[in-house]
Amino acid sequence: MMKITLKDGSVKEYEQAVSVYEIAADISEGLARNACAGEVDGKVVDLRTMVEQDCSLSILTVHDPAGLAAYRHTTSHVLAQAVKHLYPEAKLAIGPSIENGFYYDFETPSFSRDDLDKIEAEMKKIIKAGEKLERFTLPREEAIKFMEEKGEPYKVELIRDLPEDAEISFYRQGDFTDLCAGPHLMSTKPIKAFKLTSSSGAYWRGSEKNAMLTRVYGTAFAKKEELNEYLEYLANIKNRDHNKLGRELELFATVDVIGQGLPLLMPKGAKIIQTLQRWIEDEEEKRGYMRTKTPLMAKKDLYVISDHWDHYKEGMFVLGDEEKDDEVFALRPMTCPFQYYVYKQSPKSYRDLPCRYGETSTLFRNEDSGEMHGLTRVRQFTISEGHLVVRPDQLEEEFKGCVDLAKYCLTTLGLEEDVTYRMSKWDPENADHYLGNAEMWDEVEAAMRKILDDIGIEYTEEVGEAAFYGPKLDIQAKNVYGKEDTMITIQLDMFLADRFDMSFVDKDGTKKRPYIIHRTSMGCYERTLAWLIEKYEGAFPTWLCPEQVRVLPISEKYHDYAEKVEAELKANGILATVDERAEKIGYKIREARLAKLPYMLVVGQKEEEDGLVSVRSRFNGDEGQKSLSDFIDAISREIRTKEIKTINVE
Repeated sequence: MMKITLKDGSVKEYEQAVSVYEIAADISEGLARNACAGEVDGKVVDLRTMVEQDCSLSILTVHDPAGLAAYRHTTSHVLAQAVKHLYPEAKLAIGPSIENGFYYDFETPSFSRDDLDKIEAEMKKIIKAGEKLERFTLPREEAIKFMEEKGEPYKVELIRDLPEDAEISFYRQGDFTDLCAGPHLMSTKPIKAFKLTSSSGAYWRGSEKNAMLTRVYGTAFAKKEELNEYLEYLANIKNRDHNKLGRELELFATVDVIGQGLPLLMPKGAKIIQTLQRWIEDEEEKRGYMRTKTPLMAKKDLYVISDHWDHYKEGMFVLGDEEKDDEVFALRPMTCPFQYYVYKQSPKSYRDLPCRYGETSTLFRNEDSGEMHGLTRVRQFTISEGHLVVRPDQLEEEFKGCVDLAKYCLTTLGLEEDVTYRMSKWDPENADHYLGNAEMWDEVEAAMRKILDDIGIEYTEEVGEAAFYGPKLDIQAKNVYGKEDTMITIQLDMFLADRFDMSFVDKDGTKKRPYIIHRTSMGCYERTLAWLIEKYEGAFPTWLCPEQVRVLPISEKYHDYAEKVEAELKANGILATVDERAEKIGYKIREARLAKLPYMLVVGQKEEEDGLVSVRSRFNGDEGQKSLSDFIDAISREIRTKEIKTINVE
């Protein structure tokens, strides 16, 4: 007898092989009706999978992540079937489930919202028909011929790329068949609630060298209530998307003739960046950093020494032709080799270390055009970059100092609770990508792990995410859509000092190699601005606002007093403007609120006579009349302490 141990510990016995679905039906009709996939000995499998030996088994429903993924994967096949019904010339690419739904890529002209609505209507017809999904396999050559006859070149390419011994499986539902490994529902009938959310372009296999396809995103849930909650959530995050909100608030713009990944920072956005930059530079100076200013480009020779030419050339903007030109230059993708030569300009002894160099660095990276997004993925950006040249015995203390600076920046910006920490390690399976050998990497990774454990940081470890010259601590954050990006990085480097012949004279009079810490204090200014827009929905802490106070005269008669108030505010370092438009005061207040300003000062006859201002804030609404000096003292203290105030009113 074959024994199947179920999730609750009970055991089912069978005399012969039986499918996962049949076991679910044997447990209860309700479970079989709701089953989406199975988990056999920890591996997610299709409901049609035959169980042939003793094992543990869990029946997965939409309440299990893997079950919900199978549910959504089946919905993506329904989408593909509907597209083929409506647009027979469309070519199929891939259609997986993803974290919050699914997508399918097609070679077809782009879809409008009206097109998506038509596709949804066709999907509902397919679901109502309750087509059964049948799984079958074909030998490699038959599978290729099958998809060639259907005119599906992307599927043929996928089959050819599969390992020789791979099982090539297909799923058929009615008149539609797709190459797929599964798992899938038994039929389309259980799909209760879905929505196609958007359509965009996507390169085949993520490479701009390949064809641009049309990607349709969607989501699916077991209940309409869950779908409606999610769609409401989507509407909310779209309003917080920095790409939308940042443009509406006139913080940045992009222009086709300038190029993708090259945003224009508008006066308001540039003011926020300036405020951040001055704050960071002052803070670094307090912590012993020496400022440098280095060129935006260098000869190829520099990058050959650093090994960036071999490891990173594809991501660089190269100026010149290596085959023809005597000198080839490249825009810098990082500042480290430049600062190494600052270090080398004079001999150093052990007493001179650590040398902490800081620079507000504009960098250039040749990102794929398909990867560009607002301010988070750009081709020119500026970072709070630094390199610390340290003695080996200083490594731990200086690394901890870098972490402390990063945490100070996150805390001041109100972002510390929004991040996770990741130790990014080398990949021994891809050793050619890295400097050094396994023994060196084991040593440096052990050193970093000890430091992180001593600090008490909770972190994960990720193989293959290290820089080619050393492991790093990546401080990660997610945007409103859940996509994770690196915000701050601190890297250990025990290799490049040797390449650049960097040294110091130790106590015993011998020359030694220093270690190097590469770090950012706040990271990329553009990406941080995007993060702040989404975090605060454009209602930044007062100290970061490009306009902190707007003075609102109730009529033209009080323009002179309004300008006097503005001048006094500016004299105290407060960013203030006057709204002198011939509009009613209620309209001016609404406009100021839509601009997400921290404070409005309404002035009229009473205020002018008594030297007062009527204060309205986004924190407490109408705060009543105050003397101008008292208001200035209060807001100056708020700006000086970088206070993050709670918004109590709409």
